[in-house]
Amino acid sequence: MLHFDDIVFGPIFSRRLGSSLGVNLLPSKGKLCNFDCVYCECGWNKDGIAERVFPRLEEVKAALEEKMSKAASEGVPVDSITFSGNGEPTMNPDFPEIIDVTLELRDRYFPDAKVSVLSNATLIGRPAVAEALMKVDNPILKIDASSDSLIAQINKPVGRYRLDEVVEAMMKFEGRFVLQTMFLKSPDFDTAEPDALEKWMEIVRKVKPREIMVYTIDRETPDKSLAKYTVEEMTAFVQPLIDEGFRIQIRG
Repeated sequence: MLHFDDIVFGPIFSRRLGSSLGVNLLPSKGKLCNFDCVYCECGWNKDGIAERVFPRLEEVKAALEEKMSKAASEGVPVDSITFSGNGEPTMNPDFPEIIDVTLELRDRYFPDAKVSVLSNATLIGRPAVAEALMKVDNPILKIDASSDSLIAQINKPVGRYRLDEVVEAMMKFEGRFVLQTMFLKSPDFDTAEPDALEKWMEIVRKVKPREIMVYTIDRETPDKSLAKYTVEEMTAFVQPLIDEGFRIQIRG
């Protein structure tokens, strides 16, 4: 399974974001997340025991500046500065301040690069987290399923999770975010089952994201029973939303 030992890594090629400089705000050499997704490339939470020490603001700033200044001096392109890593980035207690520092360094070294945050949206009800996410170019927020029961099967939240509360918090972004959804199936569930799919589309219409990223399994998954969908199948799933004018990026 994939783990990130460095605070800043890459740039690596992302199928969605181009040449992406990655930022890991979670402990190194392990995994720490408030989701335990069946498809997570970092594996199960129980198998990724980390030191549970978050990199702090000054560490992240120094690592970012070192990597960005080197890339700029060597002419290495950076299209996106992407927060992902070994779990949920907004769990880092310095997340809001780290975003401010990242934007300053981006403007200095790569003013055309986008700052992207891949988040499971669990903490967007916290004002400081939501405010920080609204500052970045691409707040990419996840909803993989249309019911708490299906999310429990796929994302396995650690602690309290209520989909209706996440949707309500998303609405406060007033469309200034990207919605990310994984379509997949197993012997136990199917996120594209007709009723689940229709309810997911109702959520999309409610939160009105500026863009939707629809994708499926691309890497090794901890749950070996999972099956992926084709681009053609996913296109058919979201065709009603395309017809309604939603901008949708589909990746196999």
